[in-house]
Amino acid sequence: MIRALMYILPLALTIYAFIDCLNTPEDEAKHLPKVVWVIIILLFWIVGPIVWFAAGKMRRPPVGGRTPSEWHRNHRHEWVAPDDNPAFLNSLREENKKDEALLKDWEADLRRREEELKRREQGEGKGEDKGQP
Repeated sequence: MIRALMYILPLALTIYAFIDCLNTPEDEAKHLPKVVWVIIILLFWIVGPIVWFAAGKMRRPPVGGRTPSEWHRNHRHEWVAPDDNPAFLNSLREENKKDEALLKDWEADLRRREEELKRREQGEGKGEDKGQP
């Protein structure tokens, strides 16, 4: 069991550090860009995660500012269902008008083509009758 833990524990720590690094905002990664931290975590899979947790991530809010998660907590937007959202309903009406206009154009074009086809068929039928004795 202890032998298995020697392999499972560093692997689990590496996966956790990798996901933590990916989820950390760019401005909270210290000393190096996030891409470099990801490479360090993956290449040095035993030491990399420990270095990430020790030196890579800012653990306290920046001086004079708030973390993005604090900003999101204070600036929640009230969600409105699409059926109750007037802007969404207006956009649907506008799309409906565009679709109806397009459908009318297609129907008019189809009627015109059908009439042309009927005229051609009638013209060919009359021409054949005239040519026969």
